[in-house]
Amino acid sequence: MNVFNIVIAGVGGQGVLMASKVLAESALAGGLDAKQNEVHGMAQRGGSVISFVRIGEKVHSPVVTPGTADMLISFEPLEALRYAHYLKPGGILVYNTVTINPSTVASGMAVYPADVEEQIARVRPDARGFDALAVAKEAGNAKAVNMVMVGAVMADLPLDPAIVTGVVGEISKGKGVEVNLRALAGGAAA
Repeated sequence: MNVFNIVIAGVGGQGVLMASKVLAESALAGGLDAKQNEVHGMAQRGGSVISFVRIGEKVHSPVVTPGTADMLISFEPLEALRYAHYLKPGGILVYNTVTINPSTVASGMAVYPADVEEQIARVRPDARGFDALAVAKEAGNAKAVNMVMVGAVMADLPLDPAIVTGVVGEISKGKGVEVNLRALAGGAAA
């Protein structure tokens, strides 16, 4: 198997790193090699967060270079647009359509583009966007958007969905287990 490159993008506090951990741990549980890397940036202040997960028989580096990603999972539309250049031709872009204003927009220093979804469609006409927040709320917790997004791409991953589900169950804590499993299933259905 060639290396499968995944880029996960979002805003600080959305659970990008947890989603990355689930994917990397799922690869290892499935007998594959995995490398993970993340850039936190200004995550504590609602800034951009990007994480790379590489899965394969043997993975030598955790870094995904622009134009080589098989998949971009974005928890926020502007982040999907910001990192779309990482996708290779034919790569998969799945994104949450719910916007989160970055600190520069909240402070009035910048304006969030009104046409961000149209811009995504121009860059990646085959992009798949949906309201992951609504699915997370239905699962029982708005913070479960990350598991909704993992569920939404499970069928496109080189991983057994049963292994991913098992890893989510193991990694989740306390009452979060049931919510995360419902969010994962809701994302898969979406």
